[in-house]
Amino acid sequence: MDLIAIKAEARRAAFARRKLAFDAIGPDHAGLLADVLTPHRGKVLAGYMPMRTEISPLAAMTRMAAHGPVCVPVIEGRGMALRFARWTPDGAMVAGEFGAQVPGSLAWLEPELLIVPLVAFDRRGGRLGYGGGFYDRTLAALRARGPVVAVGFAFAAQEAEALPLEATDQPLDLIVTEAEVIACGGVAV
Repeated sequence: MDLIAIKAEARRAAFARRKLAFDAIGPDHAGLLADVLTPHRGKVLAGYMPMRTEISPLAAMTRMAAHGPVCVPVIEGRGMALRFARWTPDGAMVAGEFGAQVPGSLAWLEPELLIVPLVAFDRRGGRLGYGGGFYDRTLAALRARGPVVAVGFAFAAQEAEALPLEATDQPLDLIVTEAEVIACGGVAV
């Protein structure tokens, strides 16, 4: 089986595990995430608008917005890195690419800290995304300019023993689930 097929199978299995977790416990479990983010108050934080069965970071993003700028990703086109637009808890949102919600007014920011959505993760910081490479390109570009912290946020059920990764796959520094915080990139918890 080739790597594309192996990744597709890993995604299928992870989506099934994520849906079971979402159905069993619901999306709102950002307490540990908010605790992890608190020492980073004042830094530009990139969150994301949850879609379908993703765990929701919105409570943590709202808490952080009281202390510094928060932004969300905007997809400008296939094969491109993400850009990030300022988000506020009460700001108007509109539909963007792939159905993701984006701010109605685009004020661009460059994040220092990112909450990264994912399909599956492993304890070494490996991340399996949706397959478009958006976060891999984005993290590579941001890391080339300076230090950034990538925090994967997922249900514990999305953990995999090992993931089919490529050299271009960007590792996560931390992973936060509803149950624990996993340090995988030398970032203190």
